[in-house]
Amino acid sequence: MRIRPARPAPWAGLARARRHGLRRTLLALVPLLVLGPVPGCHDELVPPGAPTPWPAELAHRWQWQWQLSGPLDVAVEADVFLLDPVRTTSTETTALRARDRRLVCHVRIGTYAGTDPDATRFPTAVRGAAVAGRPGSRWLDVRQWDALRPVLADRFRLCRGKGFGAVALADADGYLHRPGFPLDFDDQLLFNRRLATLARSLDLSPGLVNDVPQVAALAPDFDFAVNEECVRLRQCAKLLPFADADKPVFHVEYAGSPDRFCVTTVGYGFASIRKDRDLDAWRESCPLL
Repeated sequence: MRIRPARPAPWAGLARARRHGLRRTLLALVPLLVLGPVPGCHDELVPPGAPTPWPAELAHRWQWQWQLSGPLDVAVEADVFLLDPVRTTSTETTALRARDRRLVCHVRIGTYAGTDPDATRFPTAVRGAAVAGRPGSRWLDVRQWDALRPVLADRFRLCRGKGFGAVALADADGYLHRPGFPLDFDDQLLFNRRLATLARSLDLSPGLVNDVPQVAALAPDFDFAVNEECVRLRQCAKLLPFADADKPVFHVEYAGSPDRFCVTTVGYGFASIRKDRDLDAWRESCPLL
């Protein structure tokens, strides 16, 4: 860092005192810089409170883990961990950051569960239909931004407070389901863009989970993508706006042999793994090219 020289002052003694004070301040900062956590792949120092960087030259080299259930395995050999912010403790995130791991916070932004700590904060007017396959969860009316923003902002702040540097926005595709509201493509597009902006304002790198039909429109607004089963659903090519922009695509399949689906996804430049649907610690990863 280059420090510009101070402007000349008529009081030489005061100028010398200021220079000595600045020197002492810089020397005091050195231990903090040395001891601060270093992100994965040893690319650059990122202090706590800064959004996660995704260097373009590493976009096709990430290894990742997605765990939302069971005891957290912090020893998994992965560069990136996608974790639940409520279940994950600050002690666990500290241990992962000490090993240069990038931490991504899994936040449901289009639904809520009755067991969520903040469930009662959602007004009745924004609570929609039940989420298929997830008892106790309901869709949210994403058109009501003023009602949702404070709750979702606090969810993001929880992530930031626990040491996450990025946030993956899950359930960002209510318009594709039966949410109990007349949501359309444009309603969802506006909501997702607002959330990407909100994440950045809180020093979090935003990532899009699924919502494949809107990838082409949203890729410029997000730093990375998380996708489930693009091979089985034959949707992988639709994720190329992220890969072509050298942004990571973290992909998971729940069935099939990695020897088969990796041929497709690694060729696209995705970081692919095989997981069980309960997203515990077990994983099989694709080899890197």
